[in-house]
Amino acid sequence: MSGATNTGVLEVKSIAASDDLTGAFEEFMTTFEAFKRENDQRLREIERRSADPLTQEKVERLSAALDEQKRLIDRLVLKKARPALGGEMTVSPVALEHKDAFHAYLRSGDDRQLRALEAKAMSYGSPQDGGYLVPEELEAEIGRRLAAISPIRSIASVRQVSSAVLKKPFAISGPATGWVGETAQRSQTATPTLDELSFPTAELYAMPAATATLLEDSVVDLDAWIAGEIETAFAEQEGAAFVDGDGNNKPLGFLSYEQVEDMSWSWGKVGYRATGRDGALPQNDPADILIDLVYALKAGYRQNASWVMNRRTQAALRKIKDKDGNYLWQPPTTPGARAMLMGFPVVEAEDMPDIASDATPIAFGDFQRGYLVVDRAGVRVLRDPYSSKPYVLFYTTKRVGGGIQNFEAIKLLKFGTE
Repeated sequence: MSGATNTGVLEVKSIAASDDLTGAFEEFMTTFEAFKRENDQRLREIERRSADPLTQEKVERLSAALDEQKRLIDRLVLKKARPALGGEMTVSPVALEHKDAFHAYLRSGDDRQLRALEAKAMSYGSPQDGGYLVPEELEAEIGRRLAAISPIRSIASVRQVSSAVLKKPFAISGPATGWVGETAQRSQTATPTLDELSFPTAELYAMPAATATLLEDSVVDLDAWIAGEIETAFAEQEGAAFVDGDGNNKPLGFLSYEQVEDMSWSWGKVGYRATGRDGALPQNDPADILIDLVYALKAGYRQNASWVMNRRTQAALRKIKDKDGNYLWQPPTTPGARAMLMGFPVVEAEDMPDIASDATPIAFGDFQRGYLVVDRAGVRVLRDPYSSKPYVLFYTTKRVGGGIQNFEAIKLLKFGTE
């Protein structure tokens, strides 16, 4: 719990050791109330003269505590939501055979069963130097975990393909439509001008290590171990690429496209609104520029829109009030829910840039319609017992691509004068 003691010294208790989701959420809400009290005091002091350094320190410490507690709540929610692998479910004999063969390969390196399956159906594996496909159940679990912890993936469209590149046609001039009476003659429509968006996939890898003791222990659930070891590594790497990847052997991030002032926007570019102040929000009525950014987005996209920013930018916005004295940022209403900013959910993506001169640390848009994540079917594992003896490495790969599919659906806030 966080708050001011009778002596005026701020005490922020850590809840890192807590494993109670309800208690953690109550602690988070208590901290937010303490944060509002101290920030209100800071704003009153600024109006009178300048903020007391002690008050400023209290606000910063409470803001940091809110971030820490929110991360703990997210971890507890994720842990609670994870389904157990290997539970009772209807599985085909072929799938069971593949799973048993895969476990034999992980534990001992015996790939004879996998090679036999490969001979029956090439979809199960690849040559020894390319590794073997994980069972479908494990691949689906990896996908679910990535969707839960990868910020951009959690709000973007995700499409699975079997080829190396997804090509998506679109009409530059828009669809040819019109009104016509029930029995009236239909006039010939103009032929639409088509172009094509290309989303190539690139290889993403992780290399968890295991001891011989772990592999020999029959109680250890190897599927859950593999999924747990690679989920964070995959999520961090692809999360960074979805934000600012350059498209060179990785997805093309939405911040890597050409950015133009929203009044000069055209297809193929990402529009932005400028704050009018270098490296900062406007000094007077900073909420107004956020309102402008919201309404820079067409109504059809606002219905499913989200804010995307890192925790430092979120901490700065947390202190802002509107003209009626209400905080723009509001805490999540339940454990696992997102914080809200001006009525829209906030997605915390640590790879977004910090507030700086001419930076674009805030994105707003309907990412489900705006950004496309492309997964190539199949996660492969190659067992390597030689490179780091006495440990066994598992070179795990998947192919992922990504890019903007609708340039109208995402807008940015640029901290600059133009």
